[in-house]
Amino acid sequence: MPTNRLEAFSDGVMAVIITIMVLDLHVPDGDTFTAFAGTLGTGLATYLLSFVYIGIYWNNHHHLFQIAERTTGAVLWANLHLLLWLSLLPLTTAWMDATGFARAPVIVYGIDLAAAAIAYWVLQQAIIHGEGADSRLRQALGRDAKGKASPAIYTVAILVALLLVPHWRAGVWISVACYVAVALLWLVPDRRIERYLAGAAPNRV
Repeated sequence: MPTNRLEAFSDGVMAVIITIMVLDLHVPDGDTFTAFAGTLGTGLATYLLSFVYIGIYWNNHHHLFQIAERTTGAVLWANLHLLLWLSLLPLTTAWMDATGFARAPVIVYGIDLAAAAIAYWVLQQAIIHGEGADSRLRQALGRDAKGKASPAIYTVAILVALLLVPHWRAGVWISVACYVAVALLWLVPDRRIERYLAGAAPNRV
């Protein structure tokens, strides 16, 4: 079956996720820059980080279904699995902000991000399995170095928060820095699929 309904549904869900996150931001209690910083606190920063993540997934999801030739039942469920973890981002983002980047919320935020990354990989594999050995997506992805690196960095962030933060509170910022690093890693859109569709050799690094 064609992919257009899946894409439209996914676009709608991601738009709603962003809307829910921005509604958690409160109007500054005053008309000064101090009031702005005091009311929003870290809320704006955490919103921007999660907004970037949703933007990255939307961008790569769009590219993914430019090359996917058809939708199977497995692909539909894999896509819903991805949307499940992305839909939890408003909750995990708000909890992390409300607690001032406490250890448990930072860990849960990392687990949410890691689960979304794994779910995206599962979606890719479902598409490849449905298209067979000659899948264009398999050829375009190559070794998928960034896709493999992301869960590894999330794991480091979670372990740091689990093992280091109880003895050194400031270590939580190492975990947050890992989350930012993955976002920066993917901030430049993955051009492998575009290159493949344009007829160029796929990027194998």
